[in-house]
Amino acid sequence: MECPSDETTSEDTVTLEQIVTDQQKKHDAMSAPRYMDIATFMRLPLIADPASYDLALIGVPYDGAVTNRPGARHGPREIRSASSMMRAIHPLTRLNPYEALKVGDGGDVPFKEVYEPEVAHRDIEHFISTFSAVGTQIIAIGGDHSITLPVLRGLKCSEPLGLIHVDAHTDTWDEFMGSRYTHGAPFRRAVEEGLVNPKRTVQIGIRGAQNSTEGWDYSSETGMRVLFMHEVEQIGIEGVIEEARRVVGEGPVYLSFDIDSLDPAYAPGTGTPEAGGLTSREALKLLRGFRGVPLAGADVVEVAPPFDPTGSTSALAATVAYELICLMAEALDPNSGEGA
Repeated sequence: MECPSDETTSEDTVTLEQIVTDQQKKHDAMSAPRYMDIATFMRLPLIADPASYDLALIGVPYDGAVTNRPGARHGPREIRSASSMMRAIHPLTRLNPYEALKVGDGGDVPFKEVYEPEVAHRDIEHFISTFSAVGTQIIAIGGDHSITLPVLRGLKCSEPLGLIHVDAHTDTWDEFMGSRYTHGAPFRRAVEEGLVNPKRTVQIGIRGAQNSTEGWDYSSETGMRVLFMHEVEQIGIEGVIEEARRVVGEGPVYLSFDIDSLDPAYAPGTGTPEAGGLTSREALKLLRGFRGVPLAGADVVEVAPPFDPTGSTSALAATVAYELICLMAEALDPNSGEGA
């Protein structure tokens, strides 16, 4: 049974597509109430054409390489939701990165196989490369830390990158339980593949006892600068910033931020928590100290929402992602921020 309606001519007919398009043109997602709209990273538009964007935030919902608690596969979805609370203008620099750059949500990596890490890593590399091939910069939102290796591969950089690695663990172990591609090995593999320069690598916040010194030894032997947490405490965040900038030098740098670099009091939702980490205030101060560093890409990883009952870890990860957007904006457009 059809509902009665007034007679209309073809000229009076307005399609649903036209109505939606008109509403979208008038709608400002950034200023809308935080609970409205489909959740995207920072309430940004979904990217249909990578070439038309300067910077893409890409979800990598994969945790098939964890050695402890799973759950980071759910990280991108929850960080998207938490990022609805983020606003545009930075409180320190007064930078609005969305005016400096065209930034969008690149969606999630479409996985074909998730039960074989090497196959899943190929899916990540391929998806990242579709953006990097047209010059779009990348911030990856994981996912476990193994994703950093295929992200680096997908960037297709012409030379090994410097690396700022903020983490409780060096992630330079070798084989574990028959796999060389766990979340404890990405930076060992990255050095072996010539993706990062170990002598331009700094690892910040390393702590926690281990059953083997293998990872620590590899980092040291290859020339990485490892700032264990006791040294971070001794020299302070400003000293860490100074040392990190000295190590990475002037060339392009990748920044990888593992949420377990923070103390579990601030970020409980992670697979391998380690007591005695950074505070949220220290983490933000650290990131802001890298203004002007020529970032070629970045990531936030290891947010495991099943262990994040209040959502505080996802909210913190969203804030870290926003800080990375601002750093990337200033790296791509040095005149976009103020000198605060």
